[in-house]
Amino acid sequence: MSADADTIAYYEANAPRYTLSFGQGPSRFLDAFLDRLDSGAEILELGCGSGRDSARMLERGFAVDPTDGTEAMARKARERFDLPARKLLFSELDAQGAYDAIWAHACLLHLPRVDLPPVLRSIHAALRPGGLHFANYKLGDEAHPDEGRDPLGRWTNLPSPKWLEERYREAGFTILDAVRYRGEGADGVQRDWYALTVRRGDD
Repeated sequence: MSADADTIAYYEANAPRYTLSFGQGPSRFLDAFLDRLDSGAEILELGCGSGRDSARMLERGFAVDPTDGTEAMARKARERFDLPARKLLFSELDAQGAYDAIWAHACLLHLPRVDLPPVLRSIHAALRPGGLHFANYKLGDEAHPDEGRDPLGRWTNLPSPKWLEERYREAGFTILDAVRYRGEGADGVQRDWYALTVRRGDD
């Protein structure tokens, strides 16, 4: 299991643009996710990007561990929001029962499909029993049914909702909410997305 080199290179080269373009406000799903958590809960953010979501978590009183797969993005999060952001590839996550929640906004979609199940198992292991996880994905469609590179050269797994839900259940999660919505990515392409909030069950 390894990160896609071209996707990593894209974010290393474009970190300044992302800090300016996407650092204005938190994700549309974040506050509703945080409302499910106890005060002071410990949250791991995967793919923190510019740091906007981690900054909101801190603002609301949560303990946050912001991470990103590229050093350039982690550095921008440190600079822009004074966050303790660190570099962490998805494949490097090996914590055991360390977090109450794991937030992964618009980042796991860059994993090849074959690599998503082991990462989901690592996320499951890193959560405490009953811990929550959020992630959202661009969906495949009739014109682009298979995973591959988007117009910016990033790898995108483009799964179906059914496939995603099966992978989450196989990893040991209970699906709490699943929302299909229309959105535009950084590549300028309008497509359907799928957002899931899931819970790790008691062992």
